[in-house]
Amino acid sequence: MAIDPTLAYDDDNIFAKILRGEIPNKTVYEDEWALAFHDINPQAPDHILVIPKGRYVSWDDFAVSASEAEIAGFVRAVGHVAREAGMVEPGYRLLANIGKDGHQEVPHLHVHIFAGKPLGPMLMRS
Repeated sequence: MAIDPTLAYDDDNIFAKILRGEIPNKTVYEDEWALAFHDINPQAPDHILVIPKGRYVSWDDFAVSASEAEIAGFVRAVGHVAREAGMVEPGYRLLANIGKDGHQEVPHLHVHIFAGKPLGPMLMRS
């Protein structure tokens, strides 16, 4: 089901439950700003999700509401995870789905990191 990113944060979403320790995950990185873990339904040989620890529905919500420290910490965490996973060479893709047209399925900001094979060009179809 697509998410309306203009709605309030839902404390019962799966990522909120993961952050509270109610649902297990395969953590690859954690600091005060972010949690990174393997996707349970990988779309590439290497597929890691990085989520901020704060209550943010979407990228625009995060950009407006998060502190400078949270923003910097989250962006640094994404880069750290990619480097530590050995994705920088030969390359990786970042994806953040926002809203209905972006096919966002969880109302918590998250970034997908895809790697492990040639991913091909991004194709936009009308």
